[in-house]
Amino acid sequence: MIPFDTPHARLLREMLDAGLAAAAPEICLVPHIPAPPKGRTVVIGAGKAAGSMARAFETHWTGGPVDGLVVTRYGHACETRMIEVVEAAHPVPDEAGQKAAARMLEMVQGLSADDLVVCLISGGGSALLALPVPGIGFEAKREINRQLLRCGADIAEINCVRKHLSAIKGGRLAAAAAPARVVALAISDVVGNDPATIASGPTVGDPTTLADAKAILAKYGIVCPPEVRAHLDDPAAETPKPDDPRLARSEYLLVGSPVASLAAAAEAARAAGYRVVDLGDGIEGFAHLAGKAQGEMALGHLQRGEKVCIVSGGETTVEVKGNGRGGRNSEFLLAFALATRGAKGIWALAADTDGIDGTEDNAGAWTGPEQWRRGVELGLDPAKFQAENDAFSYFEAVGGLVVTGPTLTNVNDLRVILVDP
Repeated sequence: MIPFDTPHARLLREMLDAGLAAAAPEICLVPHIPAPPKGRTVVIGAGKAAGSMARAFETHWTGGPVDGLVVTRYGHACETRMIEVVEAAHPVPDEAGQKAAARMLEMVQGLSADDLVVCLISGGGSALLALPVPGIGFEAKREINRQLLRCGADIAEINCVRKHLSAIKGGRLAAAAAPARVVALAISDVVGNDPATIASGPTVGDPTTLADAKAILAKYGIVCPPEVRAHLDDPAAETPKPDDPRLARSEYLLVGSPVASLAAAAEAARAAGYRVVDLGDGIEGFAHLAGKAQGEMALGHLQRGEKVCIVSGGETTVEVKGNGRGGRNSEFLLAFALATRGAKGIWALAADTDGIDGTEDNAGAWTGPEQWRRGVELGLDPAKFQAENDAFSYFEAVGGLVVTGPTLTNVNDLRVILVDP
């Protein structure tokens, strides 16, 4: 791996670190901790940031003892005193997540109007709260989730299906806690910060329907076992809607978002003398197409002699056709590298803010003239790596992997491009 030891490389890493700091629970969650109730306090939660959110909550909690359980991805746990942190698989669920979700449902039942449930929600919570509705086997739900991840479905589509096969998502958790007050504190990883989409909205009413879920499965040709089809055909299986009276005391506070992290990264670029071009946090579509488009944009600025920094967030998708390794950020960056072909004066970094891009141990990748030159020297054909969805192997070979380890937060992807003629 080529170290971040040049001015432009160091600035790329500084921008990433600034974006991560803005989304740290110690910074964004603490001001929103609710006042202690008359009765009990139960803390539950799920997501890649759940462990660090639990730690921040209990460190600054001014009330008495709490009953608590959160579930996070393997390797993302934090040491806590009162709130139990368990780990489970992501993005394909496992039994540990199923057991944790079942325990959470048990913890919130039988509460009174004097009690408080604090739900700590962050990206990744959908896969980590993997509790199928009665009558549907865990393996059947997991296989549907696996197929949706591979076919190119976007996160809203995946979550719609998840909610309608879940005993805890789509408002069912808050419904189970009624009549207690429910306060959800959320760090968003989705475009638009829709509460019903972040972790599949366990505490908010679900605006999607059984018909929507069936249409998504049909769109992608997902094969479902008979019990899943029967469940989706049953009107009684519909999720709680926003006007459900059981959700009347459920509140939702967005405490961390991609916009704040993009703003922090942009400020670091301005301090270094760059004009910032902010494409926003809503970039979607296929990763390779987004990478090509932003590469062409960077070349345009270079040809005009403009010193700019292009920042963007969002969540692209990868349609897996090859047998390689790599997540959406490394795939984005490989397409970017193919578009710019090592042009002098262009550097870029793309990373998932949770520290894990796909299923490998890298957060993403970075590229510049140095990496392109290394690839040429090694005789590598980046187009072949792209065709095999093998961006990880390419950037591993040229020294362009970005490895942060688990960041204990998650506000989706952060992409930064420097153009310095």
